[in-house]
Amino acid sequence: MLEAPVAAAHFDPVPLLSILCLLLLVGVAISIYLLVVKNEQLRELQEAFDKTMTSLNELDEQAKLIVKTDLELNRAQEELDRRLSGLNTLQKLSRKMSMTLDENEIFRRIDQTLVAELGFSRVFAATYDEEGKLCPRVWIGFDPKKAEQIAKEFGTDTRMMGALKNGSTFSSLGATQQMRASISNLCDTEHFVLSPLITQRGVAGLILFGNRYNAPPVTEGDEELLGILASQLAQSLENSQLFEQIYRSSQTLEAKVTERTKELSRALKAVEEISRKKSEFISSVSHELRTPLTSIKGYASILMTGKVGDIPDTVKERLGKINTHSDNLVKLINDLLDISRIESGRVEMKTTQNHVRPLIDNIADLLAPQLQHKSVTLRVNVSPDVPAIDMDVSQTERVFINLVSNAIKFTPAGGNIVINAHLNREHAEVIFEVADTGIGINKDDLNKIFDEFYRVDNDINMSVKGTGLGLALAKNIVEAHYGKIWVTSELGRGTTFHFTLPVKHEMRETKRNQLPVIEL
Repeated sequence: MLEAPVAAAHFDPVPLLSILCLLLLVGVAISIYLLVVKNEQLRELQEAFDKTMTSLNELDEQAKLIVKTDLELNRAQEELDRRLSGLNTLQKLSRKMSMTLDENEIFRRIDQTLVAELGFSRVFAATYDEEGKLCPRVWIGFDPKKAEQIAKEFGTDTRMMGALKNGSTFSSLGATQQMRASISNLCDTEHFVLSPLITQRGVAGLILFGNRYNAPPVTEGDEELLGILASQLAQSLENSQLFEQIYRSSQTLEAKVTERTKELSRALKAVEEISRKKSEFISSVSHELRTPLTSIKGYASILMTGKVGDIPDTVKERLGKINTHSDNLVKLINDLLDISRIESGRVEMKTTQNHVRPLIDNIADLLAPQLQHKSVTLRVNVSPDVPAIDMDVSQTERVFINLVSNAIKFTPAGGNIVINAHLNREHAEVIFEVADTGIGINKDDLNKIFDEFYRVDNDINMSVKGTGLGLALAKNIVEAHYGKIWVTSELGRGTTFHFTLPVKHEMRETKRNQLPVIEL
């Protein structure tokens, strides 16, 4: 039997150790990897944490800013609301003050309700009287004795009143500590605004708004608002004073006008009496003169006919002059009688409805010899729309005779005279014009041309005699028809006489007071 050899059990540790080392290395590697990853994650978490903290800090700052802004907005809103409320109150107070011109009533309208709406509990206002003394006008929150004391202290404080006269406003917000303490102690107010009342004449007074110690301090808005109120109050006072002055002036003027009117009325009555007596005197004298003139003219005519015997030619020539001058005197006396009668109303215009053109043509025929003698051309232009008008034909003819004769007298040979007539529909009247190309009238003489016995100083009037009554008579006749007459002229270029006559008799009274437009 074979005997097998018995092998001895043998374990090699090297491979196992290698495996263990390998496993250890793997574990270390894994640990390192995990550690690196963990570190990376920690770094990322730290960065995230830092960012989060930064964001939180930023949010905290923003939150603080928002809270601060919100507080500022709230304060601004409160200030805005306060200003709006103050402006509304100021508007109400201004409206109340502007609705009266009584100085006392202006101050009475500053009542406690409106002062409270402005955010104050006390108000003191004072103005200067005629003697320059500061007198209390409003004292809400003060008793009368205290108001008198405040007015006295303010009135004697030259430094403060000097500053007020310069337009300065004092308040507990911006006044110096000494001034603030002085006003606070005097008025028993911690917060105040003191403004001057300035008018065009200077400082008229002052107004103070104040609160005691438990009220909020004044702001710049309060100063601005109360400064506006002080300006409006000063303006209302000035308006009141101006109204009082105007009222007193009007009363004085009214008294003077009343007295002057009485004087003028007395003077007018005296003038009318003088005019009446003048007219009566002229009428009486004219009547007295006409009788002997008629006798003189009659005797002269008888002598000239030779019925009482032959007379020498020289005597006959002188009798002819007596006859001619008698005719001139009779005409003068007749004109004076007519003027006095028309002025005194003793001559009534016998008006009938007549057309204008036949009357003017008749005047042209009547004056044709004079026109031919002077070699003056007369043209007549009557508008087709001129209707028949109410007029006294004989008196109206005298107007045309005087005006055209006057034009012939002052128009040189070869000149022209034009008679125009056209209808003024707006005033229901006919406008007549007698225009010439004569020597014209000086501007200084235009306002006197219709006066009785007035004759323009020129060469023609010096060589040709006249009475100076023709234009005065024409004026009286036109005005007796309730018309108007005036003249326009230019030296060396001619003269135009204008006059109007109403179309209908019933239009006369309404036309009587209308004045013509005079063109010089």
